This record gives sequence, C-alpha cells and structure tokens, in this order.
Amino acid sequence: MKRAIFLDRDGVINIDKKYLFKIEDFEFVDGIFDMCRYFISQGYIIIVITNQSGINRGFYTTNEFKTLNRWMIDYFKKEHITISDTYFCPHRPDELCECRKPKPTMINKASKKFDIDKKNSIMIGDKMTDIQSAIDANIGTTVLFDETNQHKKSKATFHINNLRELIQKISLQ
Repeated sequence: MKRAIFLDRDGVINIDKKYLFKIEDFEFVDGIFDMCRYFISQGYIIIVITNQSGINRGFYTTNEFKTLNRWMIDYFKKEHITISDTYFCPHRPDELCECRKPKPTMINKASKKFDIDKKNSIMIGDKMTDIQSAIDANIGTTVLFDETNQHKKSKATFHINNLRELIQKISLQ
C-alpha cells in the first residue's frame, strides 16, 4: 500500500482566484514545491482533489480545466515532482452530486486506484469541506492551510499558516 498526500488545488497549490482557468493567472503558493519534494522523499505520492464548479457554472469548459491541469502537472515535473493524478468535480453545490467535496468520493476513487493506505496518508486543504471529505474517507492526518487564521475551530489534525510549517510539524510527529 502507498501513502498519499491529497492536495486541494485552489488555495493550496495556487493562490485562489475564483474560477481560475487561465495559465497566465495561475500563481503557485509559496512553499508548495519544497513541501511536495519533502513528502516525495518520505515515500508519498501526490494526488490532487479539487472542486471545479466553474465548469458547470459556465465560466470555463472541461477542456480549459484540463489544459490548465496539464500545464500545472508539467510545471511540477520541471520542479522534479510527480503528480500521480488529479480528480475534479465539475458540479455546482446545488446539483447535490456524489463527487463534490465534502463528500469523500474523489479521495475514495483515488485510494482504490492507487492502493492507498488511508490511515497513513494526509489531506491538505484550505476549506472545511476539504477536511470533512478527508475525515469521511478515513484519511489519518488532515491539514487546514489557513494563511489568514479564519478557521480557528476545525476538526483538522493540524492548522498551518504556511506550507513549510507542515514539514516541521510532520517531522516532529
């Protein structure tokens, strides 16, 4: 079984710019590459789990999302980081689908495909829906990345203000 780092995209990998789909608007969050390299060195694989309701809201197409996603994965490769897969939900919250976080469907699909040891895996998200999805999927460690300290109360295992802080917290565990 493999251990995985499940990453939300908007707000964790890149600065959240509501309904982001253009490469020229994509800005990586400080520390994302260092953090990913650390976890890869510890034997984890990286999987992206992201809600993308901008697709069904009509702000961008599935193809536009996939083009940006391919660019992002290629950029990570240039940084010597492999993203094993990306799972996305195109639905709006009012569509009540089975794949949108906080439901655990995307994590569970990835876990089955990659034979993930969920208890020894980590989910990093910037919203409570990310954390709830991971809890419901039985992910062992949940991390709320909250640069502004807006979510003082959550069920997350760790709260961090920057991604490099997580390396220190995990290595002390």
